[in-house]
Amino acid sequence: MTTDTIPGTDRSFLFVLGSSRADGNTEILARAAAAQLPAAIPQRWVDLNELPLPDFQDGRHESLSWAPGESEEALRQATVGATDVVLVSPLYWYTLSAQTKRYLDYWSGWLTVPGSDFKERMAGRTLWGVTVMADRDESVADGLVTTLNNSAAYLGMRFGGVLFGNGSRPGQVRNDERAMIRAKSFFQREAPLARFPHEER
Repeated sequence: MTTDTIPGTDRSFLFVLGSSRADGNTEILARAAAAQLPAAIPQRWVDLNELPLPDFQDGRHESLSWAPGESEEALRQATVGATDVVLVSPLYWYTLSAQTKRYLDYWSGWLTVPGSDFKERMAGRTLWGVTVMADRDESVADGLVTTLNNSAAYLGMRFGGVLFGNGSRPGQVRNDERAMIRAKSFFQREAPLARFPHEER
């Protein structure tokens, strides 16, 4: 099954905004790509600055019961309710932003929430990435790509890849003609099951 053959009404997209500023270049690029999706496909946009999470405390191996906070539970429900999760993060120090990485850290806790079946529910869904960076060499973002690919592989998800853009000053990504062209067809590309590098070898 490929993403471009799934009926539109069967899909729903969750866009997770992980920038430190609103309406940043990465969000601009993500919205340009999202605008190409059929109107029948639901989109939900979540700004991690508006649904803040405290630093993740790993209590998976402790005996005390764990009660998720309101923001955490809202994010968990939004995550498991989407067929496609898009992490929208600028490149910060060659990887995901702190907000985005913290959101992923919470996935670790959700693996053991009683009755959540998080890993089973995420299997077969699709993870995507959108990032904008000052460097024009996309290889400098290999760390970000590896994080997303391996996270998807661990959960048995598909990985649609990363949409790259170039920009630093506010709105500068709009001048990146190549990025804007790629945005038009980004979500139409095939998203194969993610594999760890050693599995591909």
